[in-house]
Amino acid sequence: MALPYLEILAQPKLDHATMLLALTGWMDGGLVSTGTVERMMENRDLTDVARIDPDPFYIFNFPGSMEIAALFRPEVSIEAGLITEFEWPSNTFHCDPKANLVFFLGREPNLLWQQFADSIFEVAHHVGVKRIIFMGSFGGTVPHTREPRMYGSASHPHLTALLESYGMKLSDYEGPASFATLLLDQAAAHDIEMLSLVTEIPGYLQGINPLSIEAVSRRLAKILNQPLDIEDLRRASNEWETKVSEAVEKDPKLASRVRKFEQQYDNQLINPSTPEQEEQDDEEDEITLDDFDDDDEAEEGEEDEK
Repeated sequence: MALPYLEILAQPKLDHATMLLALTGWMDGGLVSTGTVERMMENRDLTDVARIDPDPFYIFNFPGSMEIAALFRPEVSIEAGLITEFEWPSNTFHCDPKANLVFFLGREPNLLWQQFADSIFEVAHHVGVKRIIFMGSFGGTVPHTREPRMYGSASHPHLTALLESYGMKLSDYEGPASFATLLLDQAAAHDIEMLSLVTEIPGYLQGINPLSIEAVSRRLAKILNQPLDIEDLRRASNEWETKVSEAVEKDPKLASRVRKFEQQYDNQLINPSTPEQEEQDDEEDEITLDDFDDDDEAEEGEEDEK
């Protein structure tokens, strides 16, 4: 089926391949979705397979303040009065034939969800993909000092046992849907299996979350039976946890909340029947530790000025 916004760049033929799918946007908190797939793409001989034209799928001229509108617009770089780069959203499929893997890095569409989904399924059929795995995240009460909780959903009933065998809890959710959930809903009709692996990240943090990226990468490597060098991931996770803990201790109110989350987490491990606290109350929602790198960069800038 020819799709107007899909450009096929290569025609590899794989056998029951797996596609790892990452989307920026709503479920990429901590860069867990894109960060995990980018990590799995490292040190591979990749071929670009296809790309989806971004123009019809995104809102570029969103009404509102400049701060809000800037989140939707393309990025541009200008040097000495000349444009050096104009960056549109990228939606590209890559392939590692030796590993029988396909990778998709893209941005969740604002518009025409069905056409975007049709493009992904078309590439899957074109290459020989029989399973899609999406990785995402959501903000919750899990503390940064504990292993992230992971939840799974599947396109077919027989896949739920697979999720549980890798230590994931089956999702129970009702509310607004993501684009990845649309794919999950339609995968079976395209004769494709799909898994959605969603990680709970600390709701009081913003910025990249190496600990969660490491946790998802390890789980994904086991599911795919693929080797994974986690030394760099482990080092980054340890450094991140130390840095966050130091920043949290500077805010007594936030430190108290984190200790409360730790206690709830540990109690739930000891007694699994204890219900998890899935939402923070209004007071806790206001306790947010912004990207802690900003303070360090500011201090470095002050030292440079001195």
